[in-house]
Amino acid sequence: MPDLASPTFWIAVLQIIAIDILLGGDNAVVIALACRKLPDEQRKKGIFWGVVGAIGLRIALIYFALQLLAVPYLKIVGGLLLFWIGIKLVIPEDEEAHGDVATSATLAGAIKTIIVADAVMSIDNVIAVAAASHGSIVLVVFGIAVSIPIVVWGSKLVLLLMDRYPVVITAGGGLLGWIGGGMLLTDPTVPASWREILPYSTYLVSAVGALVVVAVGTLLAGRHHEQHPSSELAAPSGEELMEGKPK
Repeated sequence: MPDLASPTFWIAVLQIIAIDILLGGDNAVVIALACRKLPDEQRKKGIFWGVVGAIGLRIALIYFALQLLAVPYLKIVGGLLLFWIGIKLVIPEDEEAHGDVATSATLAGAIKTIIVADAVMSIDNVIAVAAASHGSIVLVVFGIAVSIPIVVWGSKLVLLLMDRYPVVITAGGGLLGWIGGGMLLTDPTVPASWREILPYSTYLVSAVGALVVVAVGTLLAGRHHEQHPSSELAAPSGEELMEGKPK
């Protein structure tokens, strides 16, 4: 059992919650789009059961990811993947990113869409949460249990904050870079003596990882804006997507 009085436990919990919120914005949009054709009295049921199924599937995927992280070299691969995920988070998405989300006029169809879409879209979330949990399934369950309701029922606020304050997205990318950097030094193939060369080497590598993700992501985001100067104006806002009224 984890030590609930340990600051490390609560730091990891906060990291998992932040990851789920930052990487769960897309999932909140998918939930809204999948349920938008349901009658009003069925929307809450569609959201509830869709999210329950998605949570169960995600926990199962993370459990297997935790086992895989003990395999040599996979933490190095996972750390590099987190760098890429963090960079992608900082770069603006294409405006048609959610255009192929299926909608359904039936409750069962909407629930199926939510679960399938969440499974497909949650690979980045699974890797990041598995890394932040340090092998503890208790941390995984606790973090997801707290963050999923925030994403679902506070999705409008989460999406609007991300749209209005880009620094939130940049900070999230930096967090993923920090976790990815830490993973590189904890792979079973990395000798423990390497971590003793410099004091606080894990923190230093984590900080470098965060800086790399933010710097590369910001550079690529600037190039994206130069190539698509009107994309932000043409893209539907988070609130419009939640209401099912894209431009």
